[in-house]
Amino acid sequence: MSDKQSTRTPEKHKINYAFREKLNAVAEGYRHNFCYQCGACVADCPTGNHSETFNPRLIMLMAILGFEEELISPDSEIWNCTNCYTCSERCPQDVRPVDVIIALKNICYDEGKAPELIGKVSDTVLTDGITTKITSLAERRRAELGLAPIKQYPVEDIQKIIRGK
Repeated sequence: MSDKQSTRTPEKHKINYAFREKLNAVAEGYRHNFCYQCGACVADCPTGNHSETFNPRLIMLMAILGFEEELISPDSEIWNCTNCYTCSERCPQDVRPVDVIIALKNICYDEGKAPELIGKVSDTVLTDGITTKITSLAERRRAELGLAPIKQYPVEDIQKIIRGK
């Protein structure tokens, strides 16, 4: 037995089943239970191909092991996922890693641990029905380019859906 192995404490390496249950309770979060770590999600991941730190397979493993502190924070790697769904298209188990990542993002948001920008985008959706504020400059530029005005969305309906009413 090496020195490193002998200094490990069992508590430090226990699976966090409470976090796994929390993830199971969020829409599509349960899917992490079916990941067998084949790595198919990594092969064509655009973010993974351009980042030394983003790895959907590692995120899935951390979810399986219950690494709550690492996954549920404003600086978690989950925020680098672009939600392109490539990982889900490649997964032979239909785990849909992007759905698990979205579930993790939802937990972050619900617990107030999402990056500040996420709250701002959510607020914009609630007030304007879209993710980006439309400025008068954008409207003028669209008109100059011959583009149609940006569609207005039924904000009241969006608010009802989001607020569950």
